[in-house]
Amino acid sequence: MALAEPHCSVLVVSSSEQGAEFIIRLLDPSKYEPVTVLKNAGEARRRFIGSSFDIVIINTPLSDEFGHELAMNLAEDSYGTILIVKNQIFDEISNKMERFGVLTLSKPLSAGMFQQTLSLLNSVRERVKRIEKENIELRLKIDELRIVGKAKCLLIEKHGMSEPEAHRYIEKQAMDMRITKYRVAEEILQTNED
Repeated sequence: MALAEPHCSVLVVSSSEQGAEFIIRLLDPSKYEPVTVLKNAGEARRRFIGSSFDIVIINTPLSDEFGHELAMNLAEDSYGTILIVKNQIFDEISNKMERFGVLTLSKPLSAGMFQQTLSLLNSVRERVKRIEKENIELRLKIDELRIVGKAKCLLIEKHGMSEPEAHRYIEKQAMDMRITKYRVAEEILQTNED
């Protein structure tokens, strides 16, 4: 059984209707939806206040600014940002955008290069999501260790236990009550609040 590919939400910012339509035609609707199209940087910034997108594609120049400032701003809040610029300024803009994690493509836009770039962004997106999940799990584990450590200290200070005794006490309570050591530690801290 094949795994279903996750959908990516996409924001296309293009003052050129023709450019936006070309980009949309290159986006496979089975992978990229919803696709939101906006005409300028101001609209894009306002839209980002209440929502987020997996991929942002900016077709420069925009009517209210060139677009590279928008790309730098939105790159922090999306998994991938693509900036499309004229071939004559590609090297200059690409060098500036690299440090912000923005991928730059040159016009005229090649369908093959665009698809490769999307594939790369999706790979990076999945990797970042895994890292974010691991990060959350590690933070929870650290929080658990911190709470259990506090409970041990409290048992040592207020009940005269040694560190191994406090550790065994928390483990035994967790096993007997069929709850986590974290929950036992929380209960110890709550019952011994001053």
